[in-house]
Amino acid sequence: MASDTALPSACLAHKPPLTSRRRISRFLLSVLDPRAYLHGFKLLNHYNQTHVIPRRSLKMGAGAAISPTCQFANPDRIQLGARAHLGAGCYLWAGPRFGRIEIGDDLLLGPNVIITAANYRFRDGSPVSDQAMDEATVRIANDVWIGAGVIVLPGADIGAGAILAAGSVVRGRVGDGEIFAGVPARKVGQR
Repeated sequence: MASDTALPSACLAHKPPLTSRRRISRFLLSVLDPRAYLHGFKLLNHYNQTHVIPRRSLKMGAGAAISPTCQFANPDRIQLGARAHLGAGCYLWAGPRFGRIEIGDDLLLGPNVIITAANYRFRDGSPVSDQAMDEATVRIANDVWIGAGVIVLPGADIGAGAILAAGSVVRGRVGDGEIFAGVPARKVGQR
């Protein structure tokens, strides 16, 4: 929508166009910069530690499909059912001591879902990262659809056929076939 009051031309700024010489110079400097290659090794190490190595310890059912951008913590305590589909950027974090993630068959995770079986305490002092963690097993039954950006907190128990709407924060019990949405997630329908 146009405004009736136009800014004086002295207030307007334009990005200067790049010359061919400047483009070539930027390209060469970026290709020859050793920091780019060193950072590449850091990224490769991170990917190896959070995806490649953990996948060897996951217990997966037949036909499970996992995006290459998913990350796992404590994978020996994560169990995926048959035909589970994990979207891009999902995080499955089992607890460091005993918190498990148990997932049934035919799970569908949208992108950027976080499922965690552990959470830092916050009343034991500072800094938070030095405090103990509360752990509780997360159980997700068969045929569950979890939308994009959902956060599933420790102790969640999600029944068969449930749907969790995008962006929800879920804790506690979700019954069979129930549809939950919101922060905190509440029942909004039945499948």
